[in-house]
Amino acid sequence: MHAHPRGHLVYAARGVLSVHTERGTSIVPADRVAWTPAGFTHYHRAHGHTDMRIVFLSASLARLVPPGPVVFRASGLAREVLLTLTGTRDHDRGARARLHRVLVDELREATEQPLHLPEPRDDRLRAVARVLYENPSDNSALAELGRTAGASARTLSRLFHDELGVTFYQWRTQVRIYHALVLLADGHDTTYVAHACGWSNPSNFITAFTAAIGTTPGRYRARDESAAP
Repeated sequence: MHAHPRGHLVYAARGVLSVHTERGTSIVPADRVAWTPAGFTHYHRAHGHTDMRIVFLSASLARLVPPGPVVFRASGLAREVLLTLTGTRDHDRGARARLHRVLVDELREATEQPLHLPEPRDDRLRAVARVLYENPSDNSALAELGRTAGASARTLSRLFHDELGVTFYQWRTQVRIYHALVLLADGHDTTYVAHACGWSNPSNFITAFTAAIGTTPGRYRARDESAAP
């Protein structure tokens, strides 16, 4: 865990990143860019063959983007600017300043795409979370998980709503999407990932994945494999 005096953007030119803060985990596949403001304690984790790029912003530009951690969908132009700023070619100060401004302008127009997995604080929710982190394919009903956590399904449902702002099933789907991205980054095929993450058949997995990521698992994997390192 660490923090920076300047805010920074993190982009996975290839692979999958996760950004962990006190607010939870943000998942950053290859078509997203994550913003972490100055002073926020965090750490990054790379999954698979990941090419991570980091761009720090000045305080004046940081004021133009959200004050808290957020994940944006990266436009084609934003991706090219990120790759240019983090590439091997040297740019003079004026050129870099212009590129930074273009990048921020693109992000101000971008849609926020929160693949966010909020981190439970209540001990009972943490007990449920541990089960699903270790085995995302677990299809136990909330009442059954509650027996392990020492709480009723009704109590856990209320805690998910009040503390995390989502239902248990929404949260479990986010856990599974996160693990699916990791497995795809490791080279596993769609059928394997679907079953490993708890979907009864690949079609249901493809539907859920596409709704969250904006493309099918197969297309996502193919795009990731063809991306330049």
